[in-house]
Formats: sequence, structure tokens, C-alpha cells
Amino acid sequence: MIRRKLLKTVGLAMAMAATLGLAMPAQAEYPDRPITFIVPWGAGGGTDAVGRILASLLEKELGQPVNVINRTGGSGVVGHSAIATAKSDGYTIGMPTVEITMMHWAGLTDLSYKDYKVLAQVNLDSGGLMVKADSPYQNAADLLAAIKSEPARTFKASGTGQGGIWHLGFAGWLLSEGVDPAGSPWVPSQGAAPALKDMVAGGIAVVTSSLAEGRALIEAGEVRALATMGSERLGIFPDVPTLKEATGSDWTVGAWRMVAGPAGLSEDVVAKLVPALEKAYNSDLFQEFMTRRGFGMVWRSADEAAAYMQKADENFGNVMKEVGIAN
Repeated sequence: MIRRKLLKTVGLAMAMAATLGLAMPAQAEYPDRPITFIVPWGAGGGTDAVGRILASLLEKELGQPVNVINRTGGSGVVGHSAIATAKSDGYTIGMPTVEITMMHWAGLTDLSYKDYKVLAQVNLDSGGLMVKADSPYQNAADLLAAIKSEPARTFKASGTGQGGIWHLGFAGWLLSEGVDPAGSPWVPSQGAAPALKDMVAGGIAVVTSSLAEGRALIEAGEVRALATMGSERLGIFPDVPTLKEATGSDWTVGAWRMVAGPAGLSEDVVAKLVPALEKAYNSDLFQEFMTRRGFGMVWRSADEAAAYMQKADENFGNVMKEVGIAN
């Protein structure tokens, strides 16, 4: 009697378990709905262009729509904050840029690289050192010697706003050479294009920006590229030496773009997104797009990219402290 009751109870429990199992389907595999891809800069710009081509390729790899949203404002703070504060479920990712390693030093936000789970680096546009074509300085060593020996205020430089990446690129180079950057005034500009125009007109002596931004004027014979601030020569300018080759400086700097989600992104999501990103990066379409637009290509996967971002943060913080613009 007891045995029959026990068997009946066990049978009922098993039946209930089977019923519940049918009523509770297995959790859907990521991703099972559209993904939002946040670009922290305006439509039509370089980051927007890279973000959109990458998002379109991710759609094919992941089998779900990847919708690009431009979240602008606050000198990049609004968009970067939207990526960092999103739910850590993988349905909101975005493209942090080099500014995330500078804006907290300037007191614009408390955000830093620590607020992200970096998935990959897909771009690096190394800085470049340029002068007017009829400048007496034939190479970076000539320019450096002149800055050290002549009245420093002769060497006005430009390429971006005060405290922007190319300002820090120029200051960082001088510091690496034992030169006080305060002696070479930085002339703020709205970007490389107006700065290059001003240099060609004779208003300033030096421009630092990516060499890709000066490409048209270099090829037209109006601007001379003295060096790249990258760790190796650029494919589009194979005859332009690195700073290391030109002056012995170990200083490198460049504008870059990462793909990341908020800190706390699950490893299951990371394991799905990183291979998809790498496949998109290596596609002929992405490679051709980046080459045609003059964007530098660098692939670093999650851990490598995160370490690179941390090092950039330290470097920019040191330079900003030295030039007195760190908050």
C-alpha cells in the first residue's frame, strides 16, 4: 500500500516536471532581437561612417538588425555615457573613441575606460607632423633642432582645439624630446582642414593631425609630411618615417575607434560578438571601405584593446598634467 502510494507520488511529480518543462521553453540564444549601436558623434563624420559599415556587416553575421543611433552632445560625453550606462545584456553596444581617455582628465565627466567592456579595436589613425612645402625644415630632426635653438614662439602649431588629441600629440612629442611645450603656442582650430589651410597661408608653422587628413595637400605638393606618430610607417605614405626613425622619440599617438558595451557584459555575449566583429573586420567590404576612405586599420581583440585603451588614458593624463589642462 505504502509502496503504491510512493510510486503514484513519484509519477505525479515526474508528470508535473514534464508539464512545466513544456510550459517553460529554453532561453533564446543571443541575439534574438535587434541590437542598438551607439555612435557618440554626429552623422556624416568619420566615426559615423565606420560605425555604419561595421553595423551593416554585423547584421549579416548575427542575423539581427543592428541599428545605428547618433547620440551627440557634451563634447562626446552624451554618447559615451549612453554606451556605458546601457543594460549589460548585449543589446546596446557602441563605438567609444579616443576622447574617452581625455574627457575625464579635462573634468567633463567621471566616465573612463573602466566603464566599458571592450570587444575590439577596429581603427587607428596615427598622428602626423606636417609643415608647409617651402618650409626650411626637411625632416623632423631639423624642426626639432630649430625649436630647441630659435625663439620658441616662432613655432605656432595647430590641428585641433585646445586640449584635443592633436594638441596633446604635439605636446607629448615635445615632452618626449625634453622640450617644454609652453614655448610653442597652440593655436586652436575647428579641425585639421582649417589648420592646414592656415599653415599653407603662412599663419602657423606646424600642423599635427593624421596624415590622411593632409593627404590632398601633401599630394598636391603644398604640404610636406615630416613624420608619422605611429609605431610603423603608413601604407599610403611609405616614405614618411616614424618619429622613432626620425628623432629617436618613443612617443606615439593616434585617433582610434573601439567597439564596446557596458562593463559587466556577460562572457556569453562577448563570445558571440568578438568573432562576429573579427569576421566583419576581415571582410573585403570593410577592408575596401576603410582603405578608400583613408582610415588606418588595426585589429585588437578584447583584452588587447582594453590594455591599449588603458595605456592611452595614462599617456594623455600625463601630458594634460604637464601642459596644465588636467582638471
